[in-house]
Amino acid sequence: MSLQFIIDGYNVTNHPLFLKSQRKNKDSGSFLLEIIRTKNLCGSLKNNVTVVFDGYPHVSGRYALNPNFKVIYSEDLSADDLIKELVENYRGNRKNIVVVSDDKEVALYAKHAGALTKSVEDFLGNDPGLNKRARINKRLEEKNAPKQELNYSQIDKINEELKKIWFK
Repeated sequence: MSLQFIIDGYNVTNHPLFLKSQRKNKDSGSFLLEIIRTKNLCGSLKNNVTVVFDGYPHVSGRYALNPNFKVIYSEDLSADDLIKELVENYRGNRKNIVVVSDDKEVALYAKHAGALTKSVEDFLGNDPGLNKRARINKRLEEKNAPKQELNYSQIDKINEELKKIWFK
């Protein structure tokens, strides 16, 4: 069973995790396609991948990809609307669709249609090289975060409120 990945292109390329990993002087769209292929971010090579970008293709927007890999520009539609349309018109079991976007409206639409969703961070998280620094920073933040403790008067106040609720 192959999966159909539908990726919100600019949503991924504008994510801080992606921007930190992007090579200098490299077109972000080309770099996204390169890392999807080389890092197997979509799993098996048999999985179908559709990357949706807003607007019209650039003159240099020619990508040599395998047959399971498509790049679509939304032209006059928004990429979000085109992604919804692709999910809606999918011929097959929508449980095989994985929509990658941080756009809440797109993710909610995909979930209601029966598709799976993945945040950009989770998608890029499949590549340890892309998020290693982010994981380290998150651990440091958690470790250094101040512990929030309640004082006795706060505990007493909470207990009194709970008593009122429970012993009505």
